[in-house]
Amino acid sequence: MTISIIVAIAQNHAIGKNNQLLWHMPNDLKHFKQVTSGGTIIMGRKTYESVGKPLPNRRNIVVTRQEIQIPGCEVVKSIDEGLSLCAHDEEVFIVGGAEIYRQAMAKTDRIYLTIIHKDFDADTFFPEIDYLQWTEVSREDFEPDEKNPLPYSFITLNRA
Repeated sequence: MTISIIVAIAQNHAIGKNNQLLWHMPNDLKHFKQVTSGGTIIMGRKTYESVGKPLPNRRNIVVTRQEIQIPGCEVVKSIDEGLSLCAHDEEVFIVGGAEIYRQAMAKTDRIYLTIIHKDFDADTFFPEIDYLQWTEVSREDFEPDEKNPLPYSFITLNRA
């Protein structure tokens, strides 16, 4: 099984503020959907709450210490428990938030990284990436357009 992180970060590694995304970039949302559709996504409870519903055409696993049930999702106590449910999956996607990313980083084989080329004021950040441990296998750079107001890049990193 390939364990992949998929994340959009600002230049300063910002990913959120007040449990909300910092930007609206339709092409990044489309990219996320294209990469994860048909697969399994693992997210923390706060990320689930910010999305508000299970994402369609995906197996949704939510990590929380709370004793809760979420319709349309499987609820687990840890990332490892979530990953054990996916033993037969080809690829599993870690989709946030910051603490889940931090816990998953050492286990991760691939990062689908969107970089928004701007710094943002935030209260939530993606962990620093040690680029010596990663090989860039693809990169697409984009300029702003009428729907996507900021320059951005889609980068795929595989563990070296």
